Amino acid sequence: MLVVAILVVAGSGVVLGAVRYSRRSPSLPTLEVKREEFLDSLQFRGEVKALKSITISAPAEAGDLRIIKILPEGTPVKPGDVVVEFDKTKTEQELAQARSSLKSAEAEIEQARAQARLAEEEDTTAVMKARYEVESTKLEASKQQIVSRIEGEEAKLKVTDAQQKLQEAEEKLKSDRALHQATIAGKEQASKKAAYDAQRAERALTHMSLPAPSLGTISLLQHWAGSGFATYKPGDRAWPGASLAELPDASTLRLSARVDETERGRLALKQPVTIQLDAIPDRQFTGHIEQISAIATLDFNSGWPLARNFILEIVLDQTDSRFKPGLTAQLTVVVDRIPDALTIPAQALFRKSGQDLAYVWRGSQFEPRVVEVARRSGDRVLVAKGLRPGERVALQDPSPKEQ
Repeated sequence: MLVVAILVVAGSGVVLGAVRYSRRSPSLPTLEVKREEFLDSLQFRGEVKALKSITISAPAEAGDLRIIKILPEGTPVKPGDVVVEFDKTKTEQELAQARSSLKSAEAEIEQARAQARLAEEEDTTAVMKARYEVESTKLEASKQQIVSRIEGEEAKLKVTDAQQKLQEAEEKLKSDRALHQATIAGKEQASKKAAYDAQRAERALTHMSLPAPSLGTISLLQHWAGSGFATYKPGDRAWPGASLAELPDASTLRLSARVDETERGRLALKQPVTIQLDAIPDRQFTGHIEQISAIATLDFNSGWPLARNFILEIVLDQTDSRFKPGLTAQLTVVVDRIPDALTIPAQALFRKSGQDLAYVWRGSQFEPRVVEVARRSGDRVLVAKGLRPGERVALQDPSPKEQ
């Protein structure tokens, strides 16, 4: 009887141990297979862009410009707020020099005019005197009949000489007049240039402070900084007319994205879009597709070889003061909804020997199961065959440890 009792107790222990072993928990994380709504969605990256914006540019008529103040990226402004301020020192020096040149040019013009008037009077007097001499010699020559022949010939020579001197005086008058007119014209041209330089410097000084023309948020533009592109900052130099910043029209902000041909065929106008902006993680936005390009274009950001894809324009349904051009976002478009579908996470599916496998927990170990996949969307998989609701599948590959 004692032996029988021992055997009974030993057998009970084995059975109990087997039961406990068969009911032990898996050592890897698992997930229960459930029926739920399967969302077939497309995900792609987008960037906020403004269809309309006001550009704030450096004055076009200034010389060397050095920025001493510029509002930081994303600063909200109202009309009249100073966005950029330049160093006025050099422009003020240029203005002073131009005004000094203008005064000198005006003084030289007056001097040239005075000299021209003096020369004109002298030359006119010389012409009048030469004309008088001509008339006088002609009068003497007219007495030829009552004087000797020799005296008559001498009188004719005097007439010829007087006429020659008259011609020379008239030529000198004409030449001096043209010379002084050219001199005055040159001085006047120098005066006009000095006046233009002074006016340009005055206009440039009025643009050394650039105000915001409207309400908005500052978006700084990039320029080549020697080692790469960078936004403008205090101390940087800007060439005349350079675009420094933009004030985008908030009402025209759009999200722009690129999609390939296979994705374009599943998208439609007015389709809802869920938007998660990288720079605004505390809020999720919604929108809808406003435009899909009809023709594929080259995507220069896709790497080589360049891909051809389509451009989406997405309108946001909400506004936020933090919106600005250049922000990037994750965009999700739900293209189909399947209710009561059998789904598992993509991480619960493993590709081996050309087959999709899921590891199902059966009592005390994981059992590999071939799974037929109907669809994939993001991190979810729609299961057609191979799994049943209530089964638990491994979220990590158990084959190195469990088999």
